[in-house]
Amino acid sequence: MLKNFFKFGKKKKDEEQKNTLENQIEKEIEDSQSEIDKIKAETEEKLDEKTKGKPKLKPLKDRLATPKKGFFGKLKEMLLGKAIDDDLYEELEELLIQSDIGMNMTMQLVEELEKSVSRKKLKTSEQIYDELKELLKAKLVYNDENSTKLKLQDGKLNILLVVGVNGVGKTTSIGKIAKKLKDSGKKVIIGAGDTFRAAAIEQVEEWGKRTGVEVIKQAHGSDPAAVIFDTVKTAKNRGFDVAILDTAGRLHNKRDLMKELEKINKIIREQSGETDFETLLVIDSTTGQNGLEQARIFNEIVDLTGIILTKFDGTAKGGIIFPITEELKKPIKFIGVGEGIEDLREFDTKEFVEAMFE
Repeated sequence: MLKNFFKFGKKKKDEEQKNTLENQIEKEIEDSQSEIDKIKAETEEKLDEKTKGKPKLKPLKDRLATPKKGFFGKLKEMLLGKAIDDDLYEELEELLIQSDIGMNMTMQLVEELEKSVSRKKLKTSEQIYDELKELLKAKLVYNDENSTKLKLQDGKLNILLVVGVNGVGKTTSIGKIAKKLKDSGKKVIIGAGDTFRAAAIEQVEEWGKRTGVEVIKQAHGSDPAAVIFDTVKTAKNRGFDVAILDTAGRLHNKRDLMKELEKINKIIREQSGETDFETLLVIDSTTGQNGLEQARIFNEIVDLTGIILTKFDGTAKGGIIFPITEELKKPIKFIGVGEGIEDLREFDTKEFVEAMFE
């Protein structure tokens, strides 16, 4: 009886110790989980602070849904499942011309395609589609990884002269580029050189307020060259990294435009001491062959270093990108794919090709 009592007492004591140990373990688990949750919450808070106010970029293929369904979609739809004959080539010519690739490049592409089909003994329309894709990709050869980047050097004043006709999105592009450069740590100043339009000066000022970038301006109707002079001189004297210079967008008289831009280029060289600077032409993608003609004229007048192609998300054609780079032999620096500040994207040939063709 006594033996059973001690046995019972020992069993009870063991159970109590077991319960105590289990409670301690559960408490330690709870404390550990609480600490984990705390660390996780602090980390998420830091991440939120780091990314606060920064919009998430949509994939380029989502932004280019309109041109992809338009020209690029029709191209695939037209070629696949068709017999390889003269009718196919005629349909292809018609589609390429309608898609703003232009007569000259269309004839060149079709001729190259016919030679490839013969040389490689291609038998199916699927093979023709793949071959045409490669031919179109080759037209973007001037857009390599180095050429599409802005040429900016540390420890000196970098000039971005921006030209283009009215209504192409020139001033908006300037504001968005200024924001990008400021966010990357650059000290940026803008010169409101389009003095012929009061709205242009006001628009630049508004972008300056939104981005926290200083703007140099003069009264409506002032000499644009005087604004450029003040901007470059200020930028040089006060140690700015980048000066972005807006220009008038008139194209009614080629001779006057040439004189004006020559004067501006001379002032930039004299005030900054630089002869090698970015001169970027802004083109509205939706204007098609008219945009290509603008590019030809400006390329005759100034030494363009790159193209900003705006509103590309709004065109169902999109073929203009090929003749612009092929004919001018100039890289696309930026492509506009939406209204947001982050929707002026640095052009990436590989990303563009994958978004359009894959």
